[in-house]
Amino acid sequence: MALLAAIAGAIAGSGAETEGERGDRRAAPERAVDRLSLEQQVGQLLVLSFSGAKVPDYVRDTLREGRGAGVVLFQSNARSRRQVRSLTRRLQRAAQGRALVATDQEGGPIRILSFANPVDGQAAHGTVRKAAAAARDGARDLARVGVNVNLAPVADIGVPGGSAVGPRVYPGESREVSALVRASIREHGRGGVATTPKHFPGFGSAQGNTDDEPVTIDAPREQILGRDVEPFRAAIAAGAPLVMASHALYPALDGRRIASQSQPVLGDLLRRRLGFRGVVVTDSIEADAVLARSSVETAAVRSVAAGVDIVLMTGPGSFDGVRDRLLARARRSPRFRRRVEESAERVLVLKDRMGLGRSPRRSSAR
Repeated sequence: MALLAAIAGAIAGSGAETEGERGDRRAAPERAVDRLSLEQQVGQLLVLSFSGAKVPDYVRDTLREGRGAGVVLFQSNARSRRQVRSLTRRLQRAAQGRALVATDQEGGPIRILSFANPVDGQAAHGTVRKAAAAARDGARDLARVGVNVNLAPVADIGVPGGSAVGPRVYPGESREVSALVRASIREHGRGGVATTPKHFPGFGSAQGNTDDEPVTIDAPREQILGRDVEPFRAAIAAGAPLVMASHALYPALDGRRIASQSQPVLGDLLRRRLGFRGVVVTDSIEADAVLARSSVETAAVRSVAAGVDIVLMTGPGSFDGVRDRLLARARRSPRFRRRVEESAERVLVLKDRMGLGRSPRRSSAR
């Protein structure tokens, strides 16, 4: 009987949690993302847009309830320096200081805030000194009006004869472009503005714009890995907090999915090979290169599943459909829910590192 009791005790003990183990489990720190409802977690993956110089009620409510990570501003939102500053203050008031406020301020043809630097495009910034000065002046002007994310610099490498990105790229080959990108990243960071090098894994040889049409880049794998991604490697080493994924198809890397929806491009190359730990954002999810393959909602699901952390919506009508589709998929699929949670945590970490406000309170929505 004593022997049987000892064996029974051993069996019971093997499955029991010791006091020390219970203490270890209780001591596990709660992450910021654990305090969010599922709807709020999905919201951290969404950057939305709106028309006009005033903040619409639905945008204010979305930010106040933690159901959106922030907004992207375009020319219809930006009439003057004073007006933009007032606009961003209202956005941050609604978001408790936690909103990402982004714009495209490359300089040259892509310059949303007409009153802000840089005036010239990247093609005019052919030395480290010039690239750094342009980034420093641009970051200062953006920060003064409350813009905290620049969807720049362009980290693509141009080709002889020109391409769709034309004057938007820095001059030179891989080594020169890498040095200029590095200078831009560092000066933006010193000015308190997060950068978004684009369009990964390199769009410099494209002859079409993905905003207007599907684009395939038939560069061999050796060229992409040995040349095109080098400026992105430099950007990551310089501390770039975000990277924008291209909507082009790169058959040498993935013959089925465009880069913004490709696990081999985003997971294998960007995350594992280049070691990027920051936030991956799509180019405009409403681009024609995306819509030629699926609806905006389906594209958003594919992008998040592949490793994207933020879906950039440049069309005011996309938010509800994208949010609902991501939420529905996360409720059905534990695997997709883990992906949402992972991305939401990355966005929250980004906001913390940028010094933005505090985490939103948990809502009752699940």
